[in-house]
Amino acid sequence: MKRNIGITVFCLIVLITPMCLGLDWPQFRGPARDGKTAETGLMKKWPDGGPELLWSVEGLGIGFSSVAVADGYVYTTGMVGKDKQGIIFAFDLDGRLKWVAPCGPEWSGPHEGARTTPTVDKNSVYVFSGNGNLVCLDSKSGQQKWAVDTLKKFDGKNLKWGLSESVLVFENKVICTPGGSNAALVALDKVTGETVWTTRGLSERAAYCSPVIYEIAGRPLITTNVEKSIVLIDPDNGNVVCRIPHEKRHDLAAVSPVYENGCLYVTTGYAREDFPPRGMMFRLAPDASGYTLGWTDRNLDCHHGGVILLDGDIHGSNSVIYGPASKEKDKGAWFCLDLAGGQIKYQGKLVGKGSVVCAEGLLYCYGENATVGLVKPTPAGYEMLGSLLITRGTAEHWAHPAISDGRLYIRHGNALMAYDIKQK
Repeated sequence: MKRNIGITVFCLIVLITPMCLGLDWPQFRGPARDGKTAETGLMKKWPDGGPELLWSVEGLGIGFSSVAVADGYVYTTGMVGKDKQGIIFAFDLDGRLKWVAPCGPEWSGPHEGARTTPTVDKNSVYVFSGNGNLVCLDSKSGQQKWAVDTLKKFDGKNLKWGLSESVLVFENKVICTPGGSNAALVALDKVTGETVWTTRGLSERAAYCSPVIYEIAGRPLITTNVEKSIVLIDPDNGNVVCRIPHEKRHDLAAVSPVYENGCLYVTTGYAREDFPPRGMMFRLAPDASGYTLGWTDRNLDCHHGGVILLDGDIHGSNSVIYGPASKEKDKGAWFCLDLAGGQIKYQGKLVGKGSVVCAEGLLYCYGENATVGLVKPTPAGYEMLGSLLITRGTAEHWAHPAISDGRLYIRHGNALMAYDIKQK
């Protein structure tokens, strides 16, 4: 009898105690590269001063790579030393260094440092340097499996601020954008590094954008921004299914396109009245081979912080609004736009211009002013549920947050921090 009562009490405790469903964050902007995770059991409000810091490490060098978390390891990249080498770091979940490995010379031009977030797939981790060197490493040991200089191999051309994408792994292929002749995008065999296909007929340079995969017209399609276009690519053979001309200032479109229910949304930074609108929604044809323009917007000109699509609404921060006699007073505002119609539902200052990810319907906004905010979108507007000031690290606050197993990871220059965000 006592044993049965004990089991019953234990089961009741389990049922009424909030449980954290811990999930990996194996690549840039999460499992589906959309900034969202299905993780549950996280705090719905933060205490004063923000969540508890579990651990931090320094010495990561120069860069604004985010982190990938997979199978008990945390990965990130940085540029270290006088020879400006790219380095990938692997830590365990307690912040203990497991291994480091070189990735070749990193970007040393304007805004120097590592850009790429590692992409983890099973027992391999893939890193794409600002100079176009694609490296595959063993995820547990750091031993190099293969490497390809994609700019040299595919006659690619680098960009003003260096190649900045995080590569996409899909089925047996790793996909990147060297911007070469008949090779704007290429797919390599993820095991051997051998070329599988190139985008013949598409020779545009990259646009600082990380490709994503969406189910469109009943099949998976690679979707990304390139120099002068938005493109949908067949992942099986590299054929261009749809090309949408898309001019942008500085040829920069770092925010991956967003897609849902036939609506494809893109946004870029540097909104100005003498340039085309920075936000555009296109309605794709039933077979995805064509498009029509749905709406345009000049308010949410997201620079490189990403956007979140949540319940049919787009959330993100703008870069700057230009208008008559404007003095950039609206820089760094956060907007909620209706995807279908483009209307502004509401806006707020929150943490200022920054990046954003999402869990359990809440936004984790990391401002370039060093503030991280927990934000709830409501019909009445944004509600701040807590904030955290980042005091460790160096240079720009440009890395996107990551969430895995009840932890919030923040990279700031040479420092990485892990915060406990599990519901207590």
